[in-house]
Amino acid sequence: MIDDLFDRANRPVRPFEFDADVARVFPDMVRRSVPGYAELVGLSGLIARRVAGPRARCYDLGCSLGAVTRTILRQTGPDVTVIAVDNAPAMIAGLRTQFADSDDAERVVTQCADIQTVPIEQASLVVLNLTLQFVPIELRLELLQRIRAGLVPGGALILAEKFAAPEGRAGAWLTTLHEDFKRANGYSELAIARKRAALEQVLIPESLATHEQRLTEAGFAGAVRWFQSLNFVAWLAWI
Repeated sequence: MIDDLFDRANRPVRPFEFDADVARVFPDMVRRSVPGYAELVGLSGLIARRVAGPRARCYDLGCSLGAVTRTILRQTGPDVTVIAVDNAPAMIAGLRTQFADSDDAERVVTQCADIQTVPIEQASLVVLNLTLQFVPIELRLELLQRIRAGLVPGGALILAEKFAAPEGRAGAWLTTLHEDFKRANGYSELAIARKRAALEQVLIPESLATHEQRLTEAGFAGAVRWFQSLNFVAWLAWI
């Protein structure tokens, strides 16, 4: 369905949440809001193919409607399991509906839970796809440390985030082009402004350097940026 949630001038702007209204339009919202989203998801599946061997366990934390879960399943063997976790009941309900009649249904374990409390155990791959930015900053290192501790030898983390635009002309270009991307995808000036206001205290981006320093502090042996489109970036971190 078409995302028109922020075109309604007569509705007050509330802090953004992943409720039933957002779940209903989420595929259209993320496609029109996140540059390169399809490529980001597809390449995540190719990474899964490399790191998830027989009987591997993968985690999709903040799974929303399961785009990453589906690409992992497509790219890995029939004995690989994906544990898909989200704290939004509407998202988990939508994911479960999509997999209800799927041949891969038995390979997916869904949990409506807080990713900060879900045990990470014997994981070959953990994915945080545009998820860490919604976790309170003071809790982000602890989450990455738990993920690091739950990876098997050879395991990896995919971390994809919107990063804070740097100061000066470079940051101005990134911000302007991202808004142009939204305009080119049909969002009105009203919708862009209202969604920005809704996300302001909910999605807290950080600098590239901050993310990379935190991955080191969490105990990862190394990390590489493997994707960037405007102010969206993804790292592969390993142990």
